[in-house]
Amino acid sequence: MATEQVSERRSSHVRGITVTSVATLAGVAAALVSSAFLGTAAKDQLGLAVVAAFVFVQLPVLQVLGIDVEDFSTKDHLYVLFMTFSLWFVTWTILLTNGVTF
Repeated sequence: MATEQVSERRSSHVRGITVTSVATLAGVAAALVSSAFLGTAAKDQLGLAVVAAFVFVQLPVLQVLGIDVEDFSTKDHLYVLFMTFSLWFVTWTILLTNGVTF
C-alpha cells in the first residue's frame, strides 16, 4: 500500500514536470519563431497567433509523451496557456530589447 502511494506521487510529480517543461520550452520556441518571422515589429498581432499555435500544438506533444490530456481540467489548460505565454513574452522581450534578429 505504501509503495502504491509513492508510485502515484512519483507519477504525479513526473506528469507535472513534463507539462511544465513542455509549456516553458514551447514558450521559448514561440518567441524564437516570433522573432524570426516578425523581427523587431512588436506591434504586429501575428506574435499572438504564433504563441496560440504553440499552445495548441502542445496537446498532441503531451499525448505522445504519455500525458493523458483528456484528464486535464480547466486549471491545467490555463496553467499551460499562462506558462507558454509568459515565457514567450519574457523571451521575446529580451530578444527585442537586444535587437536580435534571425
